[in-house]
Amino acid sequence: MFRKYFPVLAIFIVLALALTACGTTEQPPAGEPITVVETVIVTVEVPVEVPAEPVEAAPVAEDIFSRVLDRGKVVCGGRTDLAGFGMLDADGKNIGFDIDFCRAVAAAVFGDPDAVEVVPLTAADRGPALQTAEVDILSRNVTWTSSRDAQWGNFTNVMFYDGQGFMIRKDSGITSTDDFDGATVCVTSGTTTEQNLSDFFRQNEMEYEAVIFEETPAVYSAYEEERCDVTTSDKSQLASVRSGFADPEAHLILDITISKEPLTPAVPQGDDTWFDIVKLVSFALINAEELGVTQANVEEMKSSTNINVLRLLGEEGDWGYTDLGLTADALANAILAVGNYGEIYDRYMGPEGMSFTLPRGPNNLWSNGGLIYAPPVK
Repeated sequence: MFRKYFPVLAIFIVLALALTACGTTEQPPAGEPITVVETVIVTVEVPVEVPAEPVEAAPVAEDIFSRVLDRGKVVCGGRTDLAGFGMLDADGKNIGFDIDFCRAVAAAVFGDPDAVEVVPLTAADRGPALQTAEVDILSRNVTWTSSRDAQWGNFTNVMFYDGQGFMIRKDSGITSTDDFDGATVCVTSGTTTEQNLSDFFRQNEMEYEAVIFEETPAVYSAYEEERCDVTTSDKSQLASVRSGFADPEAHLILDITISKEPLTPAVPQGDDTWFDIVKLVSFALINAEELGVTQANVEEMKSSTNINVLRLLGEEGDWGYTDLGLTADALANAILAVGNYGEIYDRYMGPEGMSFTLPRGPNNLWSNGGLIYAPPVK
């Protein structure tokens, strides 16, 4: 209770000591030096209690689905420069395997596959755009890894199984990776490709010189200009790029795969409903191929006797649309907009595809010996 009087008492005590010292000091005898006594005033600081700053509550996770609905469109992070996956057609429209997935989501949510805005992203932009929720979906040749899952966002369902390979000029004199020691390699920065390349040479105890570019098109321009001996990326991307070269047959993709590259659409963290919706659309496209539901026969299949088809198309039961805030025919609308998984693949990379031919391999349905598999819609 006396705390507030401490500063005043301290001053009185110091003054009293000073006066006492002055009154009792004896005068030195004549001729002796005078000793000056310095009085040190000690200031006593009394702690004052300051109210603690209020602690701000952690921000509430953003409701991405509500934002999408309010906006009236899905913002999709993609690309415009990779044939088969994300490219511009003759009319300047963004098309491709990755883009069609975003259109399927828009069709499921709005009944309109054109309710999509595609934001072109570089490889280096992908993570930040997802972390800051600049995009609602990232569908742009992105490999699902543990660190990206922890740092970037939520990865949905693998839509394309790939692996990293190497492309060389046929007249380079290179016949296998044993000839890579000392080679120059063109590669895109900020990708798993760059890390895999380093790991490959380190494990094989070889030296190389990386020629690194942030923009993927610059990588292949440099390769065509012979500024490097080798270029490397996912094998699907190498096949895509080679198809656009002046002389595709002058280049060879080596029969070697050095990594696993599960390409997976991802969404920002913080909204489980939106995460579930995007996953469910991928399940629908895969199950549609398995069940024989195509873009052309959706309406006809609504009269099917197959209970799984009826559930998929919203004709019987509730596959979760009530909980997710969608309509019963949301998945039917997605299939009607872009077709099933196999149709999307064949549209761009099948034997009659508009981009290039790439055998499905691991991207066959699980029932055909591939890895493409989805949980049932029910």
